[in-house]
Amino acid sequence: MTQTITALFDKPAEAQAAEAKLVAAGIPQSAIRLVQGAQTARTSGSYDYHKDEGGFWGSLKDFFMPEEDRYAYSEGLSRGGTLLTVQTEQAQMETAYDILEQNGSVDLDQREASWRKEGWSGYSATDDAAAGMIGSGTAAGTAGSAAYASVDRTAAGATTGETDYIPVVEERLNVGKRVAEAGRVRVRSYVVEKPVEEQVTLRDETVHVDRRPVDRAPTAADEALFENRTIEATELREQAVVDKDARVVEEVGIRKDAGQRTETVTDSVRRTEVEVEDERGNVSRTGATDTATGTTPRKPI
Repeated sequence: MTQTITALFDKPAEAQAAEAKLVAAGIPQSAIRLVQGAQTARTSGSYDYHKDEGGFWGSLKDFFMPEEDRYAYSEGLSRGGTLLTVQTEQAQMETAYDILEQNGSVDLDQREASWRKEGWSGYSATDDAAAGMIGSGTAAGTAGSAAYASVDRTAAGATTGETDYIPVVEERLNVGKRVAEAGRVRVRSYVVEKPVEEQVTLRDETVHVDRRPVDRAPTAADEALFENRTIEATELREQAVVDKDARVVEEVGIRKDAGQRTETVTDSVRRTEVEVEDERGNVSRTGATDTATGTTPRKPI
């Protein structure tokens, strides 16, 4: 069964954030509607729905809500609030309530009490009679404000009558993971020079002119020496020749090993407890342990 939940927000950004989270929770965008209030918030007096300045009263005519709620929501819109309505299945109602509360939905009963202290006249049955609107519609599953908005329980199969609820709020610990740098290793190469020495043996040839005295008779070969003749010799000297070649002697690289570790996260969460005591002396608590089963009921009341 589809239910309609209505909530009032003081800031448009809060309503938009709630809308985004409702969509993320699986509720279709087409099932959500936002009504923007006055750009300049009114801080005194009461909204005159007869004049309907800003069209707030008329904009709520299709929401099928009780006239007292329509009157209050029109007042909230005239004060700069933003109205959000969402149609959701029964299975998603609690999720929708939680999202609306977490994003700052207004407790309409408390807000009405605050407005009355400021001079707001509030809703009365004579307003409907004057406008000819008594019996003009039914609250078919319309919800009010805050975490547990005032849903018309008749549509959901509950008994008729006015019921007040105290929400039991419980924090949940959500542990996620993020990647953080624990240190960085950088490998780079650069060029350095160092002096080196090598020993090399070199050979030198030197030419000397030798003279020696002789006294002998010339031979036939010596007779030819009277012709012009030249002899010569070249001195040779070895020189060191330097050449260099590059050799890869080592490789340096980087590799990563991945491991896993288990870390225990310790924190505390809060929870509200509700105690119910009637005049007969019966007491029940939301955190009480069921003596028959030894378990703690989630909602014993």
